[in-house]
Amino acid sequence: MMKKSGSNREAVFTSPWFQVLAESTPGGGPPHYVIQGLDFVVIVALTRQDQLLLVRQFRRAAGAITLELPAGHIDPGETPEQAARRELAEETGYEADHFELLASLSPSVARFTNRMWCFLATGARPAPSPQTEREAGVDLILYDRGVQELIGEKDFYSAPNYAALLVAVLRGKLKPRPDLHR
Repeated sequence: MMKKSGSNREAVFTSPWFQVLAESTPGGGPPHYVIQGLDFVVIVALTRQDQLLLVRQFRRAAGAITLELPAGHIDPGETPEQAARRELAEETGYEADHFELLASLSPSVARFTNRMWCFLATGARPAPSPQTEREAGVDLILYDRGVQELIGEKDFYSAPNYAALLVAVLRGKLKPRPDLHR
């Protein structure tokens, strides 16, 4: 969710996804710009066969097709877990037995005001009758080569994805090597 700007911040650009805020600095120096965006979720989802659910899609900012964990914005009125469940279904067509919040992180404490909510979803399986339609242009990848191999994939380079995987590994929810089971 977008947070209210501070008393010394003024919106200088607004879009449906973010605002750029100019914050005055002491002594009349140039303003410090802050990006106020929507909170979002990143989901580390595992099937019952320990496959990691990934998505492949074209990203305009990168100008490339990327390999990522399912993710997306939290809609107004949604909890982070509700958003995680919705985004998993929209991007993969899967649902999961259990969702666990792993961490709530800042994408960048220097520039962004929003939060990234990292979830582990276990027991993921195709939804028998999906409540939502799958997003166009988002391809499901069932990945079973392991975390170390995944971070070596040339098209897997999103920092929020790396952070979510690292938190899952550090909390003992995901093993870094495929030959080590959870």
